[in-house]
Amino acid sequence: MRAGAVSENIRLAFEALRVSKLRSSLTILGVVIGVATVMAMAAIVDGIRNQIVTTIEVAGPTTFYVLKKFSQTPLNPDNLPKEVRIRPDLAEREAERLRRLPEVAYASLWGQTLARIESEGTRSQSMAIFGADDGFTRIQGGELVEGRWFTRNELSAGTAVVVLQEETARRLFGRERMLGRLVRIGGRPLEVIGLWQEPGNIFAPPGQSVGAVVPYRFLERSFPIDKTNALWIPVKPRAGVSVAEAQGAAVMALREMRGLRPGSMNSFDLVTQDQILDTFNGITSVFFLVMIVLSGVALLVGGIGVMAIMTVSVTSRTREIGVRKALGATRRDILLQFLIEACTLTGIGGVIGILVGLAMGRAASFALDVTAPVPVTLTIIAVVVSVGIGIVFGMVPARRAARLDPIEALRYE
Repeated sequence: MRAGAVSENIRLAFEALRVSKLRSSLTILGVVIGVATVMAMAAIVDGIRNQIVTTIEVAGPTTFYVLKKFSQTPLNPDNLPKEVRIRPDLAEREAERLRRLPEVAYASLWGQTLARIESEGTRSQSMAIFGADDGFTRIQGGELVEGRWFTRNELSAGTAVVVLQEETARRLFGRERMLGRLVRIGGRPLEVIGLWQEPGNIFAPPGQSVGAVVPYRFLERSFPIDKTNALWIPVKPRAGVSVAEAQGAAVMALREMRGLRPGSMNSFDLVTQDQILDTFNGITSVFFLVMIVLSGVALLVGGIGVMAIMTVSVTSRTREIGVRKALGATRRDILLQFLIEACTLTGIGGVIGILVGLAMGRAASFALDVTAPVPVTLTIIAVVVSVGIGIVFGMVPARRAARLDPIEALRYE
């Protein structure tokens, strides 16, 4: 078909859409919803995945974790399975034993709870409070921007001191000097000794951003800790030591301390960064698949709408088709005219859906504080799919228009 004829058919398509605005808008809406949903979810999932990958790079790809039990979803501490209940909780002495291994550069027992931080009438939302040591940034990244970390005496005694996350501190104190001030965490008073700036790429679910770091023994003494889900030992191998070597040494040391016999199962789990990433990928893949199915339903509804509106368009324009055929238009010309009209309809819906989806993805990424890249490949696929819907669902009414008898069409009232 000549380029001039194609452009003329596109012009006719827009003219037909202008005449039946309501029907066209409702048809386009189904395509917009489907494409926008896929685009938004792809942007969010990619953004969160990139943040997790970057966070893993901060901790170091060789860092691994010792847990009481590794589970893809948090276990209910009040209703634990028997095989988890019989496992002993992780202990500080086990972290100290791992720290002394020649294959290990760092190991320490960490815990976490959720609490509000208060000061002079200002109260934060519920935030993650870490119980750790002065090696916190070796795993979490970031830097100490003011003050100091904990001394050995403070760590061993569980002194009521705290290193605040800088943004949290600014919300509580503004620009005033914070060191030496008292804050209350979960109702307990602590002295601020430092400010920690978290790395911009660290991943934390909304509502659970890191608010403060306290000595582990203070956390253990002052707060209830979920020792199944919120207690772990991060382990960093020494330079030149592989993850497998360090894990092997850690397993042997822990089995010896727990008196496990040869052939018996470990009463603890070791988790690598790759396993964490695989778990996340598995969860998001299922979530994304559900979104694809829901989007497919919306696109199917949009496609049926295209077929309906094009069928109505063929019926209302029967006389026009007869005139065109009488003037020499072939079946192929009529077929392409209505196919181009259907593709134009769904193409417009696809473009609007892409723009809406990207805007939704950007807004959600901003709310989640993640960087969501533009899914270029998916954008191209979305355009192709939307146009393809026009071709598939526009074919039946287009073929009906092409087969109309010109004499009968001219007689149509």
